[in-house]
Amino acid sequence: MTLAAPAHKRILLKLSGEALMGDDAFGINRATIVRMVEEIAEVTRMGVQVAVVIGGGNIFRGVAGGSVGMDRATADYMGMLATVMNALALADAMDKQGLIARVMSAIGIEQVVEPYVRPKALQYLEEGKVVVFAAGTGNPFFTTDTAAALRGAEIGAEVVLKATKVDGVYTADPKKDPTATRYTKLTFDEAMSRNLGILDATAFALCRDQKLPIRVFSIVKHGALKRVVMGEDEGTLVYA
Repeated sequence: MTLAAPAHKRILLKLSGEALMGDDAFGINRATIVRMVEEIAEVTRMGVQVAVVIGGGNIFRGVAGGSVGMDRATADYMGMLATVMNALALADAMDKQGLIARVMSAIGIEQVVEPYVRPKALQYLEEGKVVVFAAGTGNPFFTTDTAAALRGAEIGAEVVLKATKVDGVYTADPKKDPTATRYTKLTFDEAMSRNLGILDATAFALCRDQKLPIRVFSIVKHGALKRVVMGEDEGTLVYA
């Protein structure tokens, strides 16, 4: 029996910092991060090249009160450092799962992680290593959504996978409206006209211009990442 081949060879997985919290108020929930890494390990062992962009909301949330009135650029740099902490935790969990992970930061902290260098990132992916991109784009005023779109385009990812707590994009908030239905597919233009807010405007425009599809899916749903990679009907696909 021949096993089906994955539908995607190289993916960019966007994880929010909040996804690492589990049911905690902030910080990193160990059981949650281990479960996520198990899902990533499963697709990596299928031969899929995986790059990850991680947010920092779970850590920054703990200091958000102190950032009120702070200079926006300063607050954004604090957020970037939070993503580095998350990336280190993610890479450590991957190492314990038998994966080889490399953290690459958009801001220079060479004593902790290596700097982002595109050819090196591509080499790691070809070698089967998981590359975790930290510190966003390295610039204030840009979100980690934009970093995901940018890195996805740079590494030639076939799709940007936005991992959320909801299993796709719905016509309305499914928690509030029981009649809400999930979109299986949307064009970029349809998503824009319906103001669905799938990614922030800069990230969305970059994906649209580069014809880089986005798939929104639930990271808390067991096996969802594998089903996405296999091309099954999971989540919502946004395409050109």
